[in-house]
Amino acid sequence: MNDASIFSGLPLASGLNLRNRLVMPPMTTWSADDDGSVSDAEIEYYRARVQDVGLVITGCTHVQANGVGFTGEFAAYDDAFLPGLTRLATAAKSGGAPAILQIFHAGVKTSPDLSSDIVAASAVPVDAGLFTPPVTPRALSCDEVAEVVAAFGAATRRAIEAGFDGVELHGAHAFLLQNFVSPHTNRRSDQWGGPLENRLRFPLAVVEAVSAAAKLTDRPFVVGYRVSADEPHADGLRLADTLVLVDRLIGEGIDYIHVSLPDALHVKAVDNPDGPTVLKEVSRLVADRVPVIASGRIRTPERAEQVIAAGASLVGLGQGLVMNPDWVALARQGRTDALRTEVAAKEAPALHIPAKLWTVIENTPGWFAVRAE
Repeated sequence: MNDASIFSGLPLASGLNLRNRLVMPPMTTWSADDDGSVSDAEIEYYRARVQDVGLVITGCTHVQANGVGFTGEFAAYDDAFLPGLTRLATAAKSGGAPAILQIFHAGVKTSPDLSSDIVAASAVPVDAGLFTPPVTPRALSCDEVAEVVAAFGAATRRAIEAGFDGVELHGAHAFLLQNFVSPHTNRRSDQWGGPLENRLRFPLAVVEAVSAAAKLTDRPFVVGYRVSADEPHADGLRLADTLVLVDRLIGEGIDYIHVSLPDALHVKAVDNPDGPTVLKEVSRLVADRVPVIASGRIRTPERAEQVIAAGASLVGLGQGLVMNPDWVALARQGRTDALRTEVAAKEAPALHIPAKLWTVIENTPGWFAVRAE
């Protein structure tokens, strides 16, 4: 159990201290300009939400051109995107909190509409997702795997040059990093597949490349890693393997672990539905060696405090911040009755919700409550 308050400070890494435990977590806004650069709407979105949080983590950005996961996703795979990334870093840090750039390769979770070359660990067909059609990817060659590893390092160098305080490796949600770890999607027989030790080789190689790039700066620079606990497939990733990955990541010097859950307080392992929650399992393993961020249905201060008490070091506010850019200030003032639990279309501009993001919200049932008026 953790008796800290959501408003107490926390050292995230050597030389980088957070003023509170409330995180603006990575959220896709579908709002980049058509050329993949950061848009004015995205800049306004961040500036409106970063004034009081303890840490800012941007939405994901792809490290290779074919790694794009969403329509309107800003890019980080070339130096041509540095001006926009620099603007984003400045906006994300404008409230006084450190800002971290989330980097990833979408792998099989991209769409034929976004890339003609969809790659993965193995050529395993994937069912349609919320935003993607069913696809059968192409398996990466060994040389291409090395190129992806190098691309993560290059994107980290750009994050440093842009002024970010760290990067988060998006190893969750079945994107390429998780795709290699999962026995369901990784059917390789070379050094990158087979037993768990081999399936972990790709994410650990990425961590090594990113950590090497992070040493290019003499200022504090954080490397975090986001995980999903498990997968629903009968032969899919299980929490036990994820815990091995987490332990190895900490051994490799990762600065924090970010656990992405549908519900941070209640989700349990697929193969142990009567056991402890995933958050408790991860927190027990980590044992205060590094901070643990938990995200998933944390919309009220009461719920945020409960997540801290359950073992998390930091809480990601997600949709709470989308609906309430001033969430932290209202929570600190005890004005929980003023926190929105639903949003009407006419409120979106004043809340600096980009038009493209609002369109997705309106067309995604169950995301959060959209009020008619």
